[in-house]
Amino acid sequence: MLRTIYWEDGRVMMLDQRKLPWSETYVECRNYRQVADAIRRMVIRGAPAIGIAAAMGVALGAAGNRARTRKAFFRRLDGMCAVLESSRPTAVNLSWAVARMKATAQRHADEPLDRIRRALLDEALLILKEDVEANRRIGKHGASLVPDGAAILTHCNAGALATGGYGTALGVVRAAVEAGKRVSVFADETRPFLQGARLTAWELLHDGIPVTVITDGMAGALMSRNTVDAVVVGADRIAANGDTANKVGTYPLAVLAARHRIPFYVAAPLSTVDLSLPSGEGIPIEERPAAEVTEVFGKRVTPAGTPVRNIAFDVTPHELITAVITECGVARAPFRNAFAAMMREGSPARGGIEA
Repeated sequence: MLRTIYWEDGRVMMLDQRKLPWSETYVECRNYRQVADAIRRMVIRGAPAIGIAAAMGVALGAAGNRARTRKAFFRRLDGMCAVLESSRPTAVNLSWAVARMKATAQRHADEPLDRIRRALLDEALLILKEDVEANRRIGKHGASLVPDGAAILTHCNAGALATGGYGTALGVVRAAVEAGKRVSVFADETRPFLQGARLTAWELLHDGIPVTVITDGMAGALMSRNTVDAVVVGADRIAANGDTANKVGTYPLAVLAARHRIPFYVAAPLSTVDLSLPSGEGIPIEERPAAEVTEVFGKRVTPAGTPVRNIAFDVTPHELITAVITECGVARAPFRNAFAAMMREGSPARGGIEA
């Protein structure tokens, strides 16, 4: 399995996704600020993966936090958590992971500081382990929705590279293949960072799964020719009503899928669901540097001085989503009831959930 991120000898090692598919290079982070910078510069990306990175960043910060008093230790830890949490705003997994690490520290607050440091590292490693396990369950639930011979369209990269391993949207593809189904993938190139052309294609070729890269504007043409059987994407944050933020360009795909009566699935762990937000209107949307659009691999492709917008995410309304595939089952509308039941019971129960 691809190793997106791992802990080794007091360091966090991340596969540098900016350099794929040309080279497999790992970036070494020795302190929490380096982890925050790696998240910000997209050395690592994908909602679950940056959550794991943030958790490991907290563990690194705690290891380097040599405060002598408990009060000073926690004050510094809070500052480190704030730096990590601010590294990217849209993916809720990041703040979820930081909050979980802070809760772990509080549970051990009366123990020796070395014990707190160890507990934080154990929790970060557990978050990584749980993510891979959740992805495999997502894949299993999603594979049941994929017919044999299906051509699946996906956007951005929601595979092993965007998670602790295996993937969410690509986890559905992998699980379908493992179940003996003949599946192929159309991968949107996903401008401007080219996560589909560089990363999704690289992953699927690595696993021997048929993949064809298409331009972002080509999806409608393929759908009109009846060559797409389903759309499966990941998510960076899902509101309580099912509105979903994902890489910009996802919303138009959902509109096209509805027009052509093609099922549109979102695959994501429950940690991506934010019940504090009633709808997608409250999801913070990141806008990234203009240079990502004006330049391709360091070469300018727009006239100098041309104004640019680089909105990184869009929000797909829940009405356009056929189902949300989670580790606890397949949720259908009304999503609010389904998500609440999943979080309350930790397993498929009621409110639009299918085992």
